[in-house]
Amino acid sequence: MPNKLYYGDNLSVLRESIRSESVDLIYLDPPFNSNASYNVLFRGPAGEQSAAQIEAFDDTWHWTDSAEMAFDEVLTGEHSDAAIMLRAMRSALGENDMMAYLTMMTVRLIELHRVLKPTGSLYLHCDPTSSHYLKIILDSIFGASNFRNEIIWKRKAGRGETNNAAVRFGVSHDVILFVAKSSAARFNRQFRQNNENYIATKFTHDDGDGRLYRLDNLTSPSPRPNLTYEYKGYAPPANGWAVSIERMREMDADGRVYFPKDKTKRLQRKRYLDELDGETVDTLWDDIPPINSQAKERLGYPTQKPVALLERIVASSSNAGDVVLDPFCGCGTTVHAAQKLGRQWIGIDVTHLAIGLIERRLKESFPSIVYEVIGVPKDKQAAQDLALRDKHEFQKWIVGSIGGQPYKGGKKGMDRGIDGYLHFRDADKKPQFAIISVKGGGIKSGDIRDLKGTMEREKAALGIFLSLNEPTREMEKEAAAAGIYETGGQKIPRLQIMTAAQILDKRRPQLPFGHSEGYKKAERESEGRQGNLL
Repeated sequence: MPNKLYYGDNLSVLRESIRSESVDLIYLDPPFNSNASYNVLFRGPAGEQSAAQIEAFDDTWHWTDSAEMAFDEVLTGEHSDAAIMLRAMRSALGENDMMAYLTMMTVRLIELHRVLKPTGSLYLHCDPTSSHYLKIILDSIFGASNFRNEIIWKRKAGRGETNNAAVRFGVSHDVILFVAKSSAARFNRQFRQNNENYIATKFTHDDGDGRLYRLDNLTSPSPRPNLTYEYKGYAPPANGWAVSIERMREMDADGRVYFPKDKTKRLQRKRYLDELDGETVDTLWDDIPPINSQAKERLGYPTQKPVALLERIVASSSNAGDVVLDPFCGCGTTVHAAQKLGRQWIGIDVTHLAIGLIERRLKESFPSIVYEVIGVPKDKQAAQDLALRDKHEFQKWIVGSIGGQPYKGGKKGMDRGIDGYLHFRDADKKPQFAIISVKGGGIKSGDIRDLKGTMEREKAALGIFLSLNEPTREMEKEAAAAGIYETGGQKIPRLQIMTAAQILDKRRPQLPFGHSEGYKKAERESEGRQGNLL
């Protein structure tokens, strides 16, 4: 089954392509209010405002027929507890964007619960505006007894986001809800770098061999008559020792028992600094910084999470060879971490922009990687079907296929004759760009003239015309009349026409030195090894 990258609605992919109890670990970071548009009133379907102030979700679902259908699916499904909870939430919240978000998440979480193995776990990444609602939904699906932790990831160093700073504290963290499928779920203890002050104040003993150690209690926490014995003239504590006399002798032989000069004092265990794994990771993750503008792993994707964050999650709740699933895989950090740590993986995303970015990232980081992409056009017929079904997604797919960036991130709206950009540098290392124009239907020579006009207006070095259909001879003449772009002795057609068939055949636009700067190139990784946080 793995490694697979699916383009499509994750609900459909889960139902049609992922077997029950086939996945070991799920991480999901669904769209929520990452743009921090705070204190927007909830609105009902008619646009009326609720009296309750709450932070809205700009980049997710609205209450439509799809949300209503998902609500009915939950009510008529097998998870009666989830149905009860969702019905209660709708009574309290009404039909608004938040309720649509929770409904769409519930129907997906039910499917994610189905595909998890009994030994599996799920990590749901969200923010404080929705975490309380989502935890109730998780409890209703997974069972409250299988809730493991609410993890706080401090994603802002120093000051947090200061929207509405006059009425509240700055927001500096996300929430990660960790649930298990059952009591049999695996968990691997994780460690982090020790606090320097802790090291300096605790590891203060040295027997002259240069090995620092601290002293630890050897007293049993509860009465243990069978462990109440005298050792080398040292009386036992009231509760007895924490170890048997055989174990005490072994520790003594290894030099791991501290003998006070005053025999009225108790024996203690030596804990050596050079044997320390680090601090045990708890629920406050403040040691993994977010992706900043200078980070080497930054690719330019707006909601990109650091690989170290996903490595910790993957290492905590899966083993080598296990299957990791991310149903909202975005720029592919989860599958990147899974591949790096020797896991199998499944990624799902509903945009071609994300799928294209993940493919480039994986190939650059893991040159020998083998995986399958499902749902993306692989021949001209499939490209035609996509263009007919969704012109906007066809546009994003074909722009992403040549390494370009969709105009305004692919959001719909007035495009001013620009469907995308492709960035490069000239022979003097100065940044330049090409304007991309896409046509998924009928084409004519006037389209080329329009692109030439846009190039002049935007002062673009190059123009790239991407077409589903073959260009006419007049179009080719019009493109040739745009002239030649020259830099460093290289001569390149200033306006280039490419078809979907050529792109599917791995042809790419001509650029100086073959260089493109759409999204930043990912660094090559060493597989099978977790990044060192210690």
